[in-house]
Amino acid sequence: MFGLMIVTPCTFIYLVTSCAGAAILDCLGMSEWVTDWRERNMATWYRNVSDHLRSPIYDVPGFIAGRTSLRRHVIRDLGDVGSKQLIHLQCHIGLDTLSWARRGAHVTGLDFSQQSIVAARWIAADSGFEVEFVVADVYEAARVLGRTFDIVYTGIAALCWLPDIARWANVVRDLLKPGGELYLFELHPIERMLEQRALGGLELKHDYFTPPEGCRDRRAVDNLAAAPDASVQWSHPLGEVVTALAAAGLRIEELRELDRSVLKRPAMEDAGYGMFRAAPGMPRLPLMYVLRARRS
Repeated sequence: MFGLMIVTPCTFIYLVTSCAGAAILDCLGMSEWVTDWRERNMATWYRNVSDHLRSPIYDVPGFIAGRTSLRRHVIRDLGDVGSKQLIHLQCHIGLDTLSWARRGAHVTGLDFSQQSIVAARWIAADSGFEVEFVVADVYEAARVLGRTFDIVYTGIAALCWLPDIARWANVVRDLLKPGGELYLFELHPIERMLEQRALGGLELKHDYFTPPEGCRDRRAVDNLAAAPDASVQWSHPLGEVVTALAAAGLRIEELRELDRSVLKRPAMEDAGYGMFRAAPGMPRLPLMYVLRARRS
């Protein structure tokens, strides 16, 4: 048993990590998973889609009725997207993709899960939009699409499904027009270290760094319950992401860490606009980040 003491001006919080019990995220003994991570993750998303269509987190009926899935700061950052060509990588069931379409962008959504794309097309039809949704591996996006875009948009638990961030960065570069922008709104790797304690509260439990073979992850869509079968995921430190994009030739224009998240955890309060932050007296940690980069 290991402990971490976090001291704040208002309180002492003792977080305990125990080696007992079944791990929800496990980075040990992964060598046999190296060759079949894609198949395991594909099976995970095959099961997830029907759950997500019913989940209040996604709120598909509310979206079809007119709700946007975009957070306020994302809309403010990218501003007027009317007439711009936007590709949403790893779009899942397409809510953000369609939200950009509602704001006037010419959008394309891409995901490796056929079930996700079928759902996205259904939501688009019910929402009154004709949007291009493509089934393809993100690493093959530039080759499959064969054209470039003004904006590459991605994030909110997207990078954790990718083992090779350098390869991803090269795909982003190849998808961008000269002067085009990557907008990445993603969970902070520190957020992925947290896990709910059995008796309530949060513990700092998981490694910041992920081994190359990845980790078994049994966290469900709400990040608090255990999913029936494990996927394989990777936590990519900020330095790795920034370095990969710079090496691909993109100019980093902004890296902004946020003390709030789209995930609601214990001891967090509503921060408005679909975001949650630590309650007063709790330590403020970076939970998400925005990274903007541009192709010269």
